[in-house]
Amino acid sequence: MKSNVFIVIPAYNEDHEVVRSVIEGVVNEGFCNIIVVDDGSEEEIKQEWWRDISCLPIVLRHVYNLGKGAAVRTGVQKARSLGADVIVTFDADGQHDPRDIKLMVRKIEKGYDVVLGRRFFGLKNMPLYNICANKIANFFTWIFCGLRVEDSQCGFRAYGPRSFPIILNTQSSRYEYESEIIREIGRHDLSYVEISVQAIYTTYSKNKKTKQDFWNGLKTLFRIGFSQ
Repeated sequence: MKSNVFIVIPAYNEDHEVVRSVIEGVVNEGFCNIIVVDDGSEEEIKQEWWRDISCLPIVLRHVYNLGKGAAVRTGVQKARSLGADVIVTFDADGQHDPRDIKLMVRKIEKGYDVVLGRRFFGLKNMPLYNICANKIANFFTWIFCGLRVEDSQCGFRAYGPRSFPIILNTQSSRYEYESEIIREIGRHDLSYVEISVQAIYTTYSKNKKTKQDFWNGLKTLFRIGFSQ
């Protein structure tokens, strides 16, 4: 690939070994520009934990937990300052398959401004409460943001240079950030495409305390609706 690709991984109170496996998976796919944003975890994430990995990630830290949107903006700002052509956001809990990164990057290289990951919503792949919450979020994202997408809450996305300043100008700091990006795609007439990505639901990811559940989803919708 010709592009200078950076992978931004926001992380908050994630298991160290899970984050390690995520980083190793990304490196194994040939991506060495990795930025981990520690969003005020109770135990500080340290770069030296991964010194034996061939590509040492950059670790940035928020002193306080500011939310996923804030963590993504911090990572995007750093990647942009380092000359990124493409920025991919990738969750730290092992839910995404790093083999899908190349598919996203190719779409950006073909001229799209934003590539949105679209998970398969089947009971074998995703818990029922996630399916219901996501469908509701998709409907209200369409109502509030004006774009109809099949997976408005997937954090696995790729961005081209035209979208960088728009991401950095977003206001949402927590889970409503994902929907705000959809709104900004429409407002700024960015070209976008959804592509199918693998969703990996492990016991760890299902039992996480910090995740988008049904009630957080409702809060997200209200925040997006009232920020119009």
